[in-house]
Parts: sequence; structure tokens; C-alpha cells
Amino acid sequence: MAYESVNPFDNKRDKSFETITDKQLEAKMVIASSCYETWKHTSYAHRRAIVAKAAALLHDEAENFAQIETREMGKRISEARGEVEFSSQILAYYAENAERFLKNLELHPTLGEAHMESSPIGVIFGVEPWNFPFYQLARVAGPHLMAGNVLVVKHAGCVPQCAIAFEKLWLDAGAPAGLYTNLLISHDQSNQVIDDPRVKGVALTGSVAAGRSIAARAGQNLKPSSMELGGSDAFIVLEDADLEHTIKWAVWGRMYNAGQTCCAAKRFIVVESIADKFLQKFQAALSALKAGDPMDENTTLGPLSTESALVQLLAQVDSAVSHGAKIIMGGKRIDRPGAFMQPTIMTDVKPENPAFRDEFFGPVAMFFRVKDEDAAIALANDSDFGLGGSVFTKDTVRGRRVASRVETGMMFINNISWSDAELPFGGIKDSGYGRELGDMGIQQFVNKKLVRTLVAEAPV
Repeated sequence: MAYESVNPFDNKRDKSFETITDKQLEAKMVIASSCYETWKHTSYAHRRAIVAKAAALLHDEAENFAQIETREMGKRISEARGEVEFSSQILAYYAENAERFLKNLELHPTLGEAHMESSPIGVIFGVEPWNFPFYQLARVAGPHLMAGNVLVVKHAGCVPQCAIAFEKLWLDAGAPAGLYTNLLISHDQSNQVIDDPRVKGVALTGSVAAGRSIAARAGQNLKPSSMELGGSDAFIVLEDADLEHTIKWAVWGRMYNAGQTCCAAKRFIVVESIADKFLQKFQAALSALKAGDPMDENTTLGPLSTESALVQLLAQVDSAVSHGAKIIMGGKRIDRPGAFMQPTIMTDVKPENPAFRDEFFGPVAMFFRVKDEDAAIALANDSDFGLGGSVFTKDTVRGRRVASRVETGMMFINNISWSDAELPFGGIKDSGYGRELGDMGIQQFVNKKLVRTLVAEAPV
């Protein structure tokens, strides 16, 4: 496969990059493996200095990184700046906290002494998507490099300049050759990397289909993996919700990053008594969004990442309608250059409609009316996905009760604010397994070794 930069604002090609040869791939794997043999013995202080420097450079050069991202995948410039800053914070967070997270854990056996110690396992292979081209990289680089592992990463084909810029960041921060390696490789070469005995773990963020394929390959090789896949998150609105507050989060939750977010609000489940008011206000707010140049601060609706992503989303909407769904706004591409789609609301999506089980990766909201809280929870749980979800109510005790009953990896009460390095991120069911960020994120690819001291005669 070729790696191409195409600006989705006007669909103009910028640059293309060829995949590396198998010989070049082998040379990079040799360097990465050699780096690990040294890096695993470095002190936390030494690792911290490099990771913290990368965090500082990312912060200082945020505008440059953000503009690369906006040109390659169309994210509005203000959102891109926010992503780059959050990525910097993630690196700084692990630079500061990794040693504490991985310190020896004292155990208390009935006889003698024992502890658990953490050690790196080797070269980790990351496969990352385009929708957050720096954040996705930072949330694997921060923890796993601080843990003493090294990374080789295949980024998405439409963001090669983001991938190259992030690799350069580490070299500029003083990282040794091979600590972080960007791989412009094909899907077949990805399988070679997973099979490579020097690779000891695999981290993927991507689609369910990609997760099944890569997890299976890792499993065949008996290698640990983490899978952060898709989502169809429920946005539950109870009858006592503060509607003005709720609508603001509904718009942000569905339209942030043009709706191209795994944990975006996708299924709006609203109790009947407030449904009409919610729908009226939600539709009005979406109608106010204006498509434009994502580099322009005044633009409120950016393009999708690629023309192919737009075509796929339009086909999903058409399929949903052919199976009985109704479009109450949007549903079409915007008549202008670039990969722009109208904000869309669908209703009457029945369980037999393929859309009921689908993930819509773009500005498409499915709207459902329900009788009460129990019906809302039942509908939220009737999904193959289980990444995130939210509930809106003035009663936070009630909100916590609902959150506990919804089957997901993450639930948010009166918000959808997942952007904190301290908060573990991940899901269940078809949304994958494992966690990134927080204390849990650094534990994914370390050996948890038991060490026991006991002065005693061997059993007879």
C-alpha cells in the first residue's frame, strides 16, 4: 500500500510515500531490538529525561504539529491544537508517574517475604488509526517507553506526515536510534512484524475487523495484545436532565472531530417525556454548524478524513434508510469541494435494521425514544459494542446507578470528558480489551514477576 497525504478540505494530494522493502524493515527491526537490549537497563531518571523532553517539544511546537494534522485528516485547527496539547500532557504524565506505577508491590505470604516486580518485555508493535494521529501515538509511547520497552509503529495510510513528525520528535528529544520507529509498511508486512520473535506484544486501535485479524495473529504467536476498537456509545437523557447543558454535550459528543471518534455519542436514547424538546433543540444546534476550511478558527464543521470515508458513511445511511430508518435532517454530502457531510439525525432504527448494530463514524446520530430509565438502560445494553456511554440527569445518585448498570468500559455522568491522562480508556465486547492511560495503561506489556524469599527446608 502507498501512504498518501490528501487534504480532505479540497481533496488535493500533497505527498505520497512508498512502503519500505522487506530488507529495510529488517534493518529497522535490528536497530529496535538492539536498542531494547540497552534501554531496558536504563534508569527511570534517564527514561524520564527523554520522555519529558519529547513532551516539552510537543508543547512548544504544538502549532506546527496541529497544522500537519489539519492538512492531512481535516481536523479543525482548534481541535488539533487541543489534541497535540493533550498528547504532550500524556507524555509528561508518564514521565512523572511511571516509576511509582511500576514500583515493587510487597506481598504478605504466611511464611517468609515476597514481592511483585515489573520489568519490560521487549519490542512492542503498535498499529494506530488516523482519527487522532498524535494522541493515539502518545498514549502508547508514553507508558511503554517509560516501562523500558521500545516501539515500532504502523500508522494509518492517510496520515504519513503525522507519523514521520512524531518519529522525528523522539530523535529531537535525544532518544537513541530504535527507541521509537515509524514503519511505512503494508498489511502483509504487518503480519511479518507480529510473527517476528523479537516482537513481544501488539497494541491496536482500529476497527473490529482489524482487531479480529491482528488479535488472532498475536494469539497464534502467544503474544499479549491490547485492542481498542469501535463503539456505538449511548447518550441517555432522563426526564430530569438540564436540557441546555445536555444539548451542548450532545452536539460536542456527536460532532467533535466531525463525529470520527470511537467513544463519540452515537445513539441518543431519550425518555419520552422530554424527547420532543430534546430533538427540537438538538436539530437546531446541529443546523447552526457551518462547513468551512478547518484551518479557519470560525469553521464549526470540518470535513471527514478522506473521500473514501465519506462515501462509506453515505452508503451506510442509504442502507439504513432502505431498511426503514427515517432521516429527519441531513443524510447527504454537502455540495462543495472536499469530503463534507451534512449533520444527520436518523430515527425509527429498528433492531432488524443493520444500522441498529453498526458504528457510524461521522456526523450521524441515531435517535431513540424510550418509556423510562429501565428501558433506556436495556436499549443502551442492546449493542455489540461496549466502549463508553453517558447519562444526563440532575440527580447524580441516579446517574451513578444508571452508569453502574450500563455494560461499557467507561461511563460519564453529565459529561463526555474522557481526556485526562489519569483515566483508563478502553471497552468490552466488540470494543476490545485492555486499557490505555492511567496506571492500568502502563501495565499492559510488563512482566509481573513474583520473587519470594523463604528460609526453610525443602518438603520431603
